[in-house]
Amino acid sequence: MSTDDDKVIELAGKVFDLARQGEADTLAAYLDAGVPANLTNDRGDGLLMLAAYHGHRDAVAVLLLRGADANRLNDSGQTPLSGAVFKGDREIIGLLLEAGADLDAGTPSARDTAEMFGQTELLETLSKEQ
Repeated sequence: MSTDDDKVIELAGKVFDLARQGEADTLAAYLDAGVPANLTNDRGDGLLMLAAYHGHRDAVAVLLLRGADANRLNDSGQTPLSGAVFKGDREIIGLLLEAGADLDAGTPSARDTAEMFGQTELLETLSKEQ
């Protein structure tokens, strides 16, 4: 592998860490500089999936405003909405629904995840607000 390839891999790792840690302002700067909002890691987890799963509302908002796909599936067939439902994160679920996240996309879908983890009331309430 060339030195340039190593630098790209290092940069990608840093950007994934920013999403995972919720560093919204720094993440926004990288996205504005050209890092793709739908960048995925070796498991197919996108930046939005990582930010949503780890409960970082501001990072989720930054990614959605810059074109991250609210319905992008990871390699396991999961969506960011399913991850937010699993975590029971009301704010992030709301942001994703506002951005057009599909309740029935993925396996398990957000709707299925809500049923499995007793979050159906939360999901129903937020769905009606949209």
